[in-house]
Amino acid sequence: MNHTAQLESEAVHIIREAVGECERPVLLFSGGKDSAVVLHLALKAFAPAPLPFPLLHVDTGHNFPEVIAYRDRTVAGYGLRLHVASVQERIDSGELAERPDGSRNALQSPCLRRAIEAHRFDAVFGGARRDEEKSRAKERVFSLRDERGGWDPRRQRPELWELYNSRHAPGEHVRVFPLSNWTELDVWQYIGGERIELPEIYFAHRREVFRRDGMWLTAGEWGGPGRGERVEKRQVRYRTVGDMSCTGAVDSAATTVAEVLREIAASPLTERGASRADDKVSDAAMEDRKREGYF
Repeated sequence: MNHTAQLESEAVHIIREAVGECERPVLLFSGGKDSAVVLHLALKAFAPAPLPFPLLHVDTGHNFPEVIAYRDRTVAGYGLRLHVASVQERIDSGELAERPDGSRNALQSPCLRRAIEAHRFDAVFGGARRDEEKSRAKERVFSLRDERGGWDPRRQRPELWELYNSRHAPGEHVRVFPLSNWTELDVWQYIGGERIELPEIYFAHRREVFRRDGMWLTAGEWGGPGRGERVEKRQVRYRTVGDMSCTGAVDSAATTVAEVLREIAASPLTERGASRADDKVSDAAMEDRKREGYF
């Protein structure tokens, strides 16, 4: 078994284990590359039977149109069930308020908590990986979350010999991360080997962007560009996909998976370090959000 096959086998085992132990699992599906890989693994884990759980997307309303089109195309193509938790609906109802900076990334957490409570999901699959960010490196494969979705590193359980503990009190749930031990390179090698379709913005294309805090951001209703920020057309691609207000593009000429792999191998920055403004707020930005129920 080669390295990629071992990772696939481990991930399939994790998915089956969670479904076997929990009653109401759900898969977080944003249309990003990591969630696309988790969905592909889940479909493999239960083929030829249909997927035994639905998908959930926390929609900020500031998503890239190409990613939403890919999400809907994928759901329709496989005949899947999709729940959408809309940040815009919560803002319109007065439950949430827009942030001064226009970013809705932090507003996803209360929407996710509400969806989990409403549908009584007890296992939530996500595509987070330990190589992305230092607080994610501390999280277990089966991550216990409290009744508000909060993460406490002191409550993490040992996972020796691939033995996972999904036990939780009423109101609590577990977040399950089948890609925990994967790297960005592993993900792209798997995408290439399995021929997994992705949104086209993961590959180099011409796009109107502007510079902010060292990142190329897309103009949008969320508030960019601001004063002194000039829009220009550049050839870029995205290494990670999230809310448009905090997801930056990188200059790139990579139009194929092989070219993306060469580009990543030569990059000194992680994908979030290179392209996520929300992680630059403080050294503990991600950990603070996770304590509030973030992915």
